[in-house]
Amino acid sequence: VELKQEMARSLLKTSPNPVKTKLLHQIGLSLYNTSHGFHEEEVKKKLEQFPGGSIDLQKENNGIGILTLNNPSKMNAFSGVMMLQLLEKVIELENWTEGKGLIVRGAKNTFSSGSDLNAVKALGTPEDGMAVCMFMQNTLTRFMRLPLISVALVQGRALGGGAEVTTACDFRLMTTESEIRFVHKEMGIIPSWGGATRLVDIIGSRQALRVLSGALKLDSEKALHIGMVEDILQSSDETECLKEAQEWLQQFIKGPPEVIRALKKSVSCCKELCLEEALQSERDLLGTVWGGPANLEAVARKGKFNK
Repeated sequence: VELKQEMARSLLKTSPNPVKTKLLHQIGLSLYNTSHGFHEEEVKKKLEQFPGGSIDLQKENNGIGILTLNNPSKMNAFSGVMMLQLLEKVIELENWTEGKGLIVRGAKNTFSSGSDLNAVKALGTPEDGMAVCMFMQNTLTRFMRLPLISVALVQGRALGGGAEVTTACDFRLMTTESEIRFVHKEMGIIPSWGGATRLVDIIGSRQALRVLSGALKLDSEKALHIGMVEDILQSSDETECLKEAQEWLQQFIKGPPEVIRALKKSVSCCKELCLEEALQSERDLLGTVWGGPANLEAVARKGKFNK
């Protein structure tokens, strides 16, 4: 499998546009490999030295997955093991063919405070920083390409890497008292998990500069005003918030999984491809659902009203 993925990545870098388009439809491709100086197994060995917390995945029968960042004693900061587990859960979600939607949340009423400082201190060289950067960019890019409509449920604080994770979701919801802060500048660095790139895509370059520099503090009202989040939830209770988020997500996932998943794939391709490639991608995805069970049933149902 790894050899096939390596060949696919090589083709993606050198192939003409139609081949690139087809390869982007494949789930599980990563941004970086050995040609970029990225050695995944070496990075994994380093990360597994920093235990603590877990990434929990619950797959509901209604097609909604719930991904929980669970390290409450450290405000759900990412330990090295949690970074490894995030990749494992993304791979599990890539293979969940019944899935349609995904909620990402933190345990115990807060989202995530970013990276665990124990790991940050130990991985102190520029080489270490770039290796973890490539690992997390790989993981979150694969997450972003999942054929699931995703929403980050932000309770409490989403800081640093936690704020970056919210940008990998299609949508964001906040509670009244929550905040999203890119605190990287205060730590003497910049976002490294792809957060700056995705933030510009979400709110534009000018607003992104305001947010990343700390000039604009994103409480729920300001985040809603600039289009960073879709809505502010009524409840602050952990259970009630999750229920609200599930109800909010339902509007996007009514219908058969194959149709919802094709929709998400088509939008993902549009974000990464030029116009011609995106149109070809849309055509190919249409071929997976046209004449399918959902299409035939809908045509038959509509036909009854036209008689």
